[in-house]
Amino acid sequence: MKYRAEIDGLRALAVVPVILFHAGFDLFSGGFVGVDIFFVISGYLITTILIEDIENKRFSIVNFYERRARRILPALFFVMLVCIPFAWMWMLPDPLENFGQSIIATMLSANNILLFLTSGYWGLASEFKPLLHTWSLGIEEQYYIFFPIFLIAIWRFGRQAVVLSIAILLLVSLTLSEWTSRENPEAAFSLFIQEHGSSLLVLSPHL
Repeated sequence: MKYRAEIDGLRALAVVPVILFHAGFDLFSGGFVGVDIFFVISGYLITTILIEDIENKRFSIVNFYERRARRILPALFFVMLVCIPFAWMWMLPDPLENFGQSIIATMLSANNILLFLTSGYWGLASEFKPLLHTWSLGIEEQYYIFFPIFLIAIWRFGRQAVVLSIAILLLVSLTLSEWTSRENPEAAFSLFIQEHGSSLLVLSPHL
């Protein structure tokens, strides 16, 4: 896929409200919508790469995972290593235990699931979760793991099967999004099907 300068521009626009939201500016209390923009961009880019490789018969799931790992893991491991000594020195037992759980969950691409399981009355304030931001990375990594397998499995049945499957996934995702937003907001915010359903909307130009 050729470099798209406008996509980098969208990323820059998306990250600003997220930063200002975390900085505590009331005007950007909904700034986390920038994360959703990143999900849509990710869905578009990854789908473009996958379809181009599949159509040109050069797709390798090992190579795909290897490229994703080289892009994500060095910076992620650096952040975790920097956080560990400060957490050890400054955190009380309960926050430190949660931090250790976050380390393990982040390495398993599942910190969003940990966030969901530990939310609610007994949940710690976000200030005591230095790896809290990796919940969105967990969702993205889950997408990287499962969507290529889904796409390559369905592709053998032709484009119509792919389009139909994507349409079904989109309807299921939107239905779950609406239901969980009302019945279980923590699940709606944290889990995979809710967040990446929106990225399915960008697949139609490729199919």
